[in-house]
Amino acid sequence: MKRSVTASLLAALALSACAPASVPVPTTPRAHDARTYKAVTPTFTALTGASIYQGVMPGIHGDAAYAIEVPANWNGQLIMYAHGYAGDGPNLIVQAPALRAYWLSLGYAWGASSYSANYYDVQAGVEDTNALANAFPTLTGRARPTKTLIMGVSMGGHVAGAAVEKETAQTAKNRTTYAAAMPVCGVMDEEYEFQWLGDYTLAAAQLAGLGPKTFPQGTDTYAKLLPDILAALFTSTTDPLWQENATQGAKLREIARNLTGGPRPVFDLGFRAGYWQKAVLGTGGADGTVTGILPRNIYGNVNTSYRWTSGATPTAAEAAFNAGILRVTPDQNPNPARTDRVRDLPRVNGEIGVPVLTMHTTGDFYVPFKHQQLYRAAVNAAGNGDRLVQRAIRAAGHCEFTGPELAEGFGDLVKWEAGGAKPAGDDVTTPAVLADPAYGCRFTRATRPGVDACPAN
Repeated sequence: MKRSVTASLLAALALSACAPASVPVPTTPRAHDARTYKAVTPTFTALTGASIYQGVMPGIHGDAAYAIEVPANWNGQLIMYAHGYAGDGPNLIVQAPALRAYWLSLGYAWGASSYSANYYDVQAGVEDTNALANAFPTLTGRARPTKTLIMGVSMGGHVAGAAVEKETAQTAKNRTTYAAAMPVCGVMDEEYEFQWLGDYTLAAAQLAGLGPKTFPQGTDTYAKLLPDILAALFTSTTDPLWQENATQGAKLREIARNLTGGPRPVFDLGFRAGYWQKAVLGTGGADGTVTGILPRNIYGNVNTSYRWTSGATPTAAEAAFNAGILRVTPDQNPNPARTDRVRDLPRVNGEIGVPVLTMHTTGDFYVPFKHQQLYRAAVNAAGNGDRLVQRAIRAAGHCEFTGPELAEGFGDLVKWEAGGAKPAGDDVTTPAVLADPAYGCRFTRATRPGVDACPAN
């Protein structure tokens, strides 16, 4: 469940001397506000039969780079592509979509922004992607698109999901109407992602006997302890696969399974993927502000129950563990609504009015499969269940999709949006369905190394 927005927002706001009395201005600065970046003009070469437009334009945080490509047989429709997390470096780079050639072959134009900031700045992702979509006629000299769709990957999935929310339509500085959205491997619950990262790193440290006593612990302090934490939990931390030990490491594995969506195929392989373990464990010691994106701490675990068994009630060992682990209360209203743009961490509330098709790998350890469960619950609660189709892919990696899987999903989405039948999807919430060894076979188009093959039809 989302935490409710409280009246404490009023205490964090003040009136600017030159602003209208009705416009609240946040007084709590963010570390992110002081960061500066350089937008790097793309140097893509247009694919055969297409024209490319690229450069730099104003964004919500500063300049953003952009690229737009239009095929000669343009069908009048535009797909906006939202890229994933690009790190914390100073350069802003446009990323080309994996489906670039496929889209152009079908007559679609595509556009992508670098966003005007790095870090986990989904606000910039939404606002700058919308601004680029709105500028399409000016930048290309062509007619306004008859339809605009959006696809996003990972953090860009958060962008794509938020872009079609009612709250975004009401609050964005740059407002764009999308006909459909395809968030893949996306952060579909903005609070849960940082809940997961905080929970896992706290649990790992506690199981290793090195749990913090205060919050925030500090990333430097945590980093110094991390080698000892790993030694207490894993017998091998050599890429590409790690091996947990049979005692504390096995408990950590089961805690993670329960926190990320429950029993399902390929979880174990995702858990042992060293690259993603390092990515998740590397977030430990954080202060809950999403590295300065928020003005206050969003993380809390007061009501979290850490379990490594499946019985109806916790064991004595689990009760002792839960009594001993550090408990953290989030700050009041850490992600306040704004009057000049979408929130610092845009909400994904399930208030959608257009078709949305999502895809997620069952073993994703970085952005766990539970995002799909939470998104389904939010969309259903908002009365929009018929507008959402979700697909599970049997893979261990984050965003580990094949071209045919992505193309099939996109093709089914646009047929649906154009008036065709609602495409098939997967049940992402029923535990017995997810625990079936064949779960995810319906839309998986390639067997990955280390993953059991699907039964033959």
